[in-house]
Amino acid sequence: MNVVTMGVHVLDVLVRPVEEIPEGQGATLVEDIRMTAAGTAAGTALTLAKLGASVRTTGAIGTDPTGDLLIQLLRTAGIDTELLVRRRDTATSASVLPIRPNGDRPSLHLLGANITYSLDDIPWDAVAEASHLHLGGPELIGADVAVRVLAHAKDHGVVTSVDLLAPGYLGTFDQIEPLLPYIDFLLPNDDQVVGFSEEEDLVTGARKFLAGGVGLVAVTRGGEGALLVTAEDTETIPAFEVEVVDTTGCGDAFSAGFLRGVSLGRTPREAAVLGSAAAALVAQGLGSDHGEFDLAEADEFAMTSKIRA
Repeated sequence: MNVVTMGVHVLDVLVRPVEEIPEGQGATLVEDIRMTAAGTAAGTALTLAKLGASVRTTGAIGTDPTGDLLIQLLRTAGIDTELLVRRRDTATSASVLPIRPNGDRPSLHLLGANITYSLDDIPWDAVAEASHLHLGGPELIGADVAVRVLAHAKDHGVVTSVDLLAPGYLGTFDQIEPLLPYIDFLLPNDDQVVGFSEEEDLVTGARKFLAGGVGLVAVTRGGEGALLVTAEDTETIPAFEVEVVDTTGCGDAFSAGFLRGVSLGRTPREAAVLGSAAAALVAQGLGSDHGEFDLAEADEFAMTSKIRA
């Protein structure tokens, strides 16, 4: 699997556990503070690399120390960062995530350079040479740019996948409709399906994307697992029973596991099980990069672990 992950790159600063922010100049002790690469491109790249894919990642970051650290973290994970574009006048995107004891993660977010990635920055040859293109957060680069990139990939026989970034309440069907004919696999969460489809029912919303040209919609639903929707059928994939530390990056891990499974010729259900296993492994620690696992270990986890009732 030779994949290009394109789109959102973020440096996450995660703090755990945080039940409340101290008032005034107050302070409180915490158990852990970590910095990790994250985002719908970078986070997906991390798990793809663990599962044995050859990964190149592209997007816009700053020339600041935050960008330097982000590149170092990605390279340490075995990801090719040479396609990243660096901006001198814009900061690297970053988030501070105070992780609650139950794993919830409110966010303090700096949008940064991600929104500056443009048509002039696209590595057209690298996209054409890849076996897979994963575009994370097309809303930030705009439908016109996203369509050009995805159409270019399809013209060269590249498998395409898209994950959304914005919460559902900010989504409209107009934002995503032009992309749909060029997407093999759409990988949103349930809130995004409802919001971007402008439908009240999850399956109806997913099928609206299929009617627009998407090959398959794999919907993540947190602790409820995943839902696979095709024009002919729907199939539920349960989540695994684990002690959740932090849900950061779980959606990206599912995307990576699903796409890796597809690349290996597995059925959509088998690919989704691998995605759920990857998400469960990431959820047991802090940050998108949690877990020292490979493909064999993820498969072993899936075969031996208890699923949620």
